[in-house]
Amino acid sequence: MSQPLPSSSDALRRAAETMHAVRDRCVWTQRIDHDDLVPYLQEEAAELVDAVETGTRADLKEELGDLLWQVLFHAEIASRDDQDPFDIDDVADALAEKMVRRHPHVFGDAVATTPEQVLVHWNAAKAAEKRTRTSVLDGVSTHMPSLALAQKMLGKASQVGVTGSPAPADPADESELGDALLALVARARSEGWDAERALRRRLRALADEVRAAESS
Repeated sequence: MSQPLPSSSDALRRAAETMHAVRDRCVWTQRIDHDDLVPYLQEEAAELVDAVETGTRADLKEELGDLLWQVLFHAEIASRDDQDPFDIDDVADALAEKMVRRHPHVFGDAVATTPEQVLVHWNAAKAAEKRTRTSVLDGVSTHMPSLALAQKMLGKASQVGVTGSPAPADPADESELGDALLALVARARSEGWDAERALRRRLRALADEVRAAESS
């Protein structure tokens, strides 16, 4: 006999209750842990990027939902932990509290009339939260795509006066190629460009060229 879907009038609560029911009743879902979910999380995040950059509004709505499902999934797994359980409400409460702290110009008496001033408040609040960190690189995930990671690390490096190696005009080996790639990312950062997005766009164009060649 089939089980009815949760009927909460709150759409987000209904989604959370649906996840809870799936965890209870689906034998595949019951065996999944946080580590098992990582590839799905990465895949869904990548598909959301595709929807943002090249998809339709319907694609964007669907992919946002798929990524939300991953968040709900992780929170549902966490809620059943024997040692340190927390659920989606705890996640949402912690998020709201953090965003209030990081926007004192919205929820407090601070003033920010430019994007630069907003970043000053954001970074000050973040520094206060992360005061136990000993390096500007603490918290930077090495699982980011390489170009995005390079751009992030260059920004962090600039905070302590570190710059990348000069780019060789004609790389002679893999090490020099790394210097040249980093220099290109540094140029992108200085111009306000997104190196990762730039390469994604060029690869999409290359894919179109390949398909055109295949069909000719």
